[in-house]
Amino acid sequence: MKILHKVSVKKILTETTKETMVKQLFEEKFQLHKECEQLLFEQKKLERMKKYSSVQLQAQFDKQIATRKEKIKIIDFQLEQIELLPIGAELDDQDVQVMTEIHIGDNWEKKVANKVIILEDGIVKEIRER
Repeated sequence: MKILHKVSVKKILTETTKETMVKQLFEEKFQLHKECEQLLFEQKKLERMKKYSSVQLQAQFDKQIATRKEKIKIIDFQLEQIELLPIGAELDDQDVQVMTEIHIGDNWEKKVANKVIILEDGIVKEIRER
């Protein structure tokens, strides 16, 4: 019988993965800054049109901008944490579904539970049991 189950994927932090993660976070941060600027522009545009209540309009835009600024703070914290991590540290990456063949008499723990895939620079380095 074949079954689907989840397996954890971890990646080993290397200079390459560290640079990639930092680059991705900076891109997300830049995008959030652009969105904040766009929201401010749209807000001013709508205020000039005077079709909407400025108090409600202000509250809606403030809420959207605050959400993005909170995400920026989270990204800044993540950037600080990445800098503190030593090369070689294992980071949780994702969980994936895998198909496993099981038979009567198989040891469940060895067959299904507690498997971890270790990646280094996108290449499977090891498949281990926890």
